[in-house]
Amino acid sequence: QVQLVESGGGLVQDGGSLRLSCAASGRTSSSYTMAWFRQAPGMEREIVAAIGDRGGTTYYADSVKGRFTISRDSAKKMAYLQMDSLKPEDTAVYYCALSLSGILTVHRSRYSYWGQGTQVTVST
Repeated sequence: QVQLVESGGGLVQDGGSLRLSCAASGRTSSSYTMAWFRQAPGMEREIVAAIGDRGGTTYYADSVKGRFTISRDSAKKMAYLQMDSLKPEDTAVYYCALSLSGILTVHRSRYSYWGQGTQVTVST
């Protein structure tokens, strides 16, 4: 079993920054993909960014390209999401997710493990 715990959410003003962290514990495979998803009220959960095994490949949703940066420290089993130039439309619950596939995927169904979520609120 794998457990994921997010931290770093909060309230920030339009144009501000936040850094989310995700700590993984338990028996992960030797290679795995980590991602951040978000879900706003009344909306589907959507992928924000993903990072493949060893951090060599990344994916960003169009809505966050150039503003968000995903990274990972595999030795510490940590993933991060640096969010800059935040906008009110970024307001959502952000979830860390882990796929046991070492090949980067953007499909929600491929992620077997999820954190409890952390609220990010961007005020105008």
